[in-house]
Amino acid sequence: MDLIAELYERGRATGRPVISFELFPPKTEQGWQQLVRQALPELMALAPDYFSVTYGAGGSTQERSLELVRVLAKDFQVNTLAHLTCVNATARQIEEVLGQFRAAGVRNILALRGDPPPEQKEFAPVEGGFSYAYQLVQLLKRMGGFSVGVAAFPEGHIACREGKRADWEHLAFKIGCGADFAITQLFFDNRHYFALQDFFRERGLQVPLVPGIIPILSAAQIQKFTALCGAEIPAALAQRLAEVAQNEAATVRLGIEYAVEQCRGLLGQGAPGIHFYCLNKAHSVREIVGRLGLRRVT
Repeated sequence: MDLIAELYERGRATGRPVISFELFPPKTEQGWQQLVRQALPELMALAPDYFSVTYGAGGSTQERSLELVRVLAKDFQVNTLAHLTCVNATARQIEEVLGQFRAAGVRNILALRGDPPPEQKEFAPVEGGFSYAYQLVQLLKRMGGFSVGVAAFPEGHIACREGKRADWEHLAFKIGCGADFAITQLFFDNRHYFALQDFFRERGLQVPLVPGIIPILSAAQIQKFTALCGAEIPAALAQRLAEVAQNEAATVRLGIEYAVEQCRGLLGQGAPGIHFYCLNKAHSVREIVGRLGLRRVT
């Protein structure tokens, strides 16, 4: 299995954008079968450079996360980036999970603090746990053998009351602790990414800043997502969404068209690749990748 940092280095040297897809572990058996038997083979046909798998803390989807990681790494033999959070876990428990990832052949970790569980208003570490993602980065670097990524928030983390510049400074600190790359939260206005890209240049941060793009599938769903993460829906896009909100097929088409234009703008201004939040579905991503000419679509 390749290290993610090496994939971006090769992409930079060859001028080939790195393409990656994010999956989440389904909670139902029906969802699991749909993912493994249908969506995943369709996504594999696009020859992504790697998949990432989200992580449910506190037992919510943790076992399913580990199972999906094993399926990708061992059954599909694809580069896999496993998410890992600090939620409801001691440092020792985190090390045990990392041992399971390592046993599955996974050498790439996205180090996250994680969102607080529903019963908590604000994040609070358990006794013997970590308060910040940078501590998880430090642990991973001490253990060795992993390529470590972190999350980036072009519009600032919703919980950072000091504003986005302060949040970007936290990101710079995480990178200074040894992170090899950063993947952004979803966004719909490329200006936010370019502003963060400029910050990287100002601070001399050399790691890849990977834009995370989500193809819109539902107006209600994307409004919920953006409310949770604090991302802005530009007025022009909001108007277009309102016009097609009751038409699922039209909404999906709009999501594809908007994402294609977003990706063209990002790649044209030096983004090292695109990380797609594909929501365990292949159709929209397949259309976007094909229209961009990033992979051969048959």
